Amino acid sequence: MLASVGTMVRSGRRLHAIPRLGDWPAFAVLALVVLATRALWFGDPVADFDEQLYSFIGWRMTQGDLPYADLWDRKPFGLFAIYALAHWLFGPEAIAYQLVAAASAFAGAILVFALSRQLVDRVSATFAGSLYLMLMALYGSQSGQSEIFHTPLMLGMLWLVRDWRRPDAVGRAAFAMLLGGIALQVKYTVLPQCAFFGAYALYGQWRSGAGLPRLAGLAVSFAALGVLPTALVGALYALWGQFDAFWFANFVSFFDRIPAGRFHRAHLTGLYPLAVPAALGLYAALRLNQPRDWPTYGLFAGWTLSTIGTVLLPGTVYIYYYAALAPCVVLLVLPLIDLRIRFGIVAAMLMVIGPGRLLDLPDRYAYSQTERRVAARLSAAIAPHVDAKRDCLYVFDGPTALYRTTGTCLPTRFIYPDHLNNALESGSLGVSQTEELARILATRPGVIVTADDPVTIQREESLALVTAAVWADYRPLITASLHDRGITAWVRRDLSPT
Repeated sequence: MLASVGTMVRSGRRLHAIPRLGDWPAFAVLALVVLATRALWFGDPVADFDEQLYSFIGWRMTQGDLPYADLWDRKPFGLFAIYALAHWLFGPEAIAYQLVAAASAFAGAILVFALSRQLVDRVSATFAGSLYLMLMALYGSQSGQSEIFHTPLMLGMLWLVRDWRRPDAVGRAAFAMLLGGIALQVKYTVLPQCAFFGAYALYGQWRSGAGLPRLAGLAVSFAALGVLPTALVGALYALWGQFDAFWFANFVSFFDRIPAGRFHRAHLTGLYPLAVPAALGLYAALRLNQPRDWPTYGLFAGWTLSTIGTVLLPGTVYIYYYAALAPCVVLLVLPLIDLRIRFGIVAAMLMVIGPGRLLDLPDRYAYSQTERRVAARLSAAIAPHVDAKRDCLYVFDGPTALYRTTGTCLPTRFIYPDHLNNALESGSLGVSQTEELARILATRPGVIVTADDPVTIQREESLALVTAAVWADYRPLITASLHDRGITAWVRRDLSPT
């Protein structure tokens, strides 16, 4: 199997790695769409919530800190490694990971284009790639969310396993499983998609005449390749003497977190930009414009079902998780936006105009400019009252990016506010939220940051501890509106007497 993987990688002909001359104009258009849907957030340190944590951990990795042991979160090591590489290459600012995310978005768009070409012409495929980029931005992956990094890997798996009749199908499938293993190190919830692609590759070998012993051997090999990246990370943590921290964060805390539910009424309206194109695409395939390659279209539909499994795998589902479905929806809608049919150009235009209107890029640009100015004001107000060695900043609720922009020391390894203020995290951290928060407050942070409108379900005990502390020993330093919430920085009274 390893020999077949090597042969496949060396064979440019088999990989179709060199684009055709006629594809380059499409790639240029897709590059422009990448910039149009992402550049307005370049340099914004508070473009979204989660990525502030990933960025900070990645940046601190370049200084020797270890995820889980020194800075806690439950995301896979590979996600932090992407951010660490970005900051190592391009510096500590947000633009570092945003450039890498833009490159990943472009790679995903190219793969969507290439897969679309199995069913439609170049112009239609260019519309498809553009729609993918717009939907990813619309569903929260406009800056640096994890979906923008694992989605191209899933598209790569699809590209590799799509044709089981090829003589190098086993080698391609093996390489696909390795890609899936890397994707698992970005977000473990891609597991249903990896399982689907593995099962499809085995189905192809069965159709090619492979017997049960051969299929069993391939299944074991595919699974081993998928597990390999995670096993290597675990081995590294064992070598560093931190395997327990790795194991708990990655494979225990996920199940200890209290679920908030997978289905929310508020999500229904937000899913229209995905549900409507998917439904129209399926209708077009069945009634208006049958795909020229039904097995390929069926593979796209099967992948969509497995991706729904990815979205719904966690016990708590947020709307931005649905970004994983963006490429699936785009591939399903291909029969409708096929420019070779009479209404194809109209449908294609409507499909990109709709998300474009919802994105409202001019308004988002103005909003981003305001938010980054507010973040800068908060940093400037806080920085004189904290230090790299003492009088640390503690963000109980607010932007994690302040830990980097103020140059503060860290009062805890649980730096993401959600971990200590969220009632759903009770019992999932390996430490008592109350005890850890009491320990932090006992160090008398120089500044404490709070918010007037919680993002998550607040733990009343945590809120009571912080409220008592700020009213007893702190005074308001600055209050500013960020992401439609009032963020207040409280400075310790002896550091800034009135």
